[in-house]
Formats: sequence, C-alpha cells, structure tokens
Amino acid sequence: MIEDFGQQALLSIITNVVFIALAWWALQSLNIEKFIRANKVVQARVLYVLLSIIIGSLVSEFFLNYLLWSQQLPLIMQ
Repeated sequence: MIEDFGQQALLSIITNVVFIALAWWALQSLNIEKFIRANKVVQARVLYVLLSIIIGSLVSEFFLNYLLWSQQLPLIMQ
C-alpha cells in the first residue's frame, strides 16, 4: 500500500514535469513580441514560465484524474 503511494507520487512528478515542458514548447510558437514593451524581456520570460507551469499543471491534473477514474471504473460493477 505504501509502495502505491510512492508510485503515484513519482507518476505525478513525472507527468507534471512532462506537461510543463510540453506547455513551454507549445508557448514558444506564439509571437507575443508585439505585446511586450521595450526592455521588458525578463518579465516576458517570467510570464512564459508561469503560463507553462499553469497550463502544464492543469493538463497534468486532468491526465492524472482521468487515469484514476479509469482505474476506479471497474469497481462500479462490485
């Protein structure tokens, strides 16, 4: 039982990191330079990082919930 918690924690960490990296990669395709003020490059990078974390965490949470629900679905027949 404790091993299951460890495996679930590891899976959560991995999926969060993967989806945050995927969100970062996807956000790089946006051309937001016209919305950035002059000499505000650092703030724009921080915004990219924060948006990546937010989007990646939301997608990861959806993925993990979907996985949990699909594992619990057979229990409906009991």
